[in-house]
Amino acid sequence: MNLDKVFYQNFMKNLFADPCEVKFWDGEVVNYGAGEAQFRIDFNEPIAKREIINDLSLAFGEGYMQKKIDIEGSVQKVVESLFNNQDSPLLTKNSYLKLAKILSNNNVRKSKENIQYHYDIGNDFYRLWLDETMTYSCAYFKSPEDSLTQAQYNKVDHILSKLNLKPGQTLLDIGCGWGELILTAAKTHQVKALGITLSAEQYTQVLERIHNEGLQDLVEVQIVDYRELMGRTFDRVVSVGMLEHVGKEYLNEYFSTVRSLLNDSGVSLLHCITGYEEGGTNSWINKYIFPGGYIPMVQELVKLMAVNSFYLIDLESLREHYTRTLEHWAQNFEQALPLIQKMKDETFIRMWRLYLNSCAASFHTGNIDLHQFLFTKGVNNSWPMTRKYMYS
Repeated sequence: MNLDKVFYQNFMKNLFADPCEVKFWDGEVVNYGAGEAQFRIDFNEPIAKREIINDLSLAFGEGYMQKKIDIEGSVQKVVESLFNNQDSPLLTKNSYLKLAKILSNNNVRKSKENIQYHYDIGNDFYRLWLDETMTYSCAYFKSPEDSLTQAQYNKVDHILSKLNLKPGQTLLDIGCGWGELILTAAKTHQVKALGITLSAEQYTQVLERIHNEGLQDLVEVQIVDYRELMGRTFDRVVSVGMLEHVGKEYLNEYFSTVRSLLNDSGVSLLHCITGYEEGGTNSWINKYIFPGGYIPMVQELVKLMAVNSFYLIDLESLREHYTRTLEHWAQNFEQALPLIQKMKDETFIRMWRLYLNSCAASFHTGNIDLHQFLFTKGVNNSWPMTRKYMYS
């Protein structure tokens, strides 16, 4: 009797919420669940039992990257089926998750290394599957028919409208990406905007855009950690998709720093991935995609805002907007595959395919969320009393 085979057969019985087909390394095909199979998992070789037991997420992710596992059907559907099964071992909090959270050390030096690990892998690579604005964060779909580019324009406009900008005000964008938000803010609201990043490739791209669009008098960009930005304050501070890189131990420092960077009655908008339960990271994502990352709980962030004397004035979930955004990225990634194959090896390609699809699955199943928090430094009695101003 093949003990590996027996272990796998028993393990697969309760792994997915949907019926599926599994082909084992010896050629045997087994159907699990009642009804027509929604996808097929091919095991080209067994993965060590201890790896699966210790950390299913890491074992599954590495198995797919290394071609020990192949998937016939939608990768997103496979991960959704894992998350939709409430008894799935993937949802069990294990020792690695706790260890990863404890060991994260996102000081100034380490934060720069972590950001460069993910973002400085080539603007040419990102350009192949992002939209023309080079926006790498959740879009905002006013209509299902919106293109990804239109939805990213919508997102920037939505954020700038929420900030209720006035000409001549100052705006800081912490983690400015490739610069779409600060450039748009200057052009459409006549504010003076500073974008900061830790990515050398993003900095180069933003600097080029500033000069090409003749916005040197209104827009600047710096490579600097937000904690090292001294001697300046702003009317507005915005951060889009950056807080996930901060780390649990540094969340309070983020809010206290934002408080020091804001003028009295100033306003900040925080756009970030959120969770509802303690956990904070995924071992495979932490190892291969976002080292040092941590997804904060909604209640954790609200508490820290209160501790730092911020007044929360608006909170909005854009969870399904991020599902749709990631589905666009995953589709663009596959369409650009012939060009990506000239730049990256097969392990990298399978890693990014799994990353984009598993994130889409996580948002769609509600495993994680995306929220925009709008808050003021102290009391701001001049702020509009309804949300109407955001859409006018």
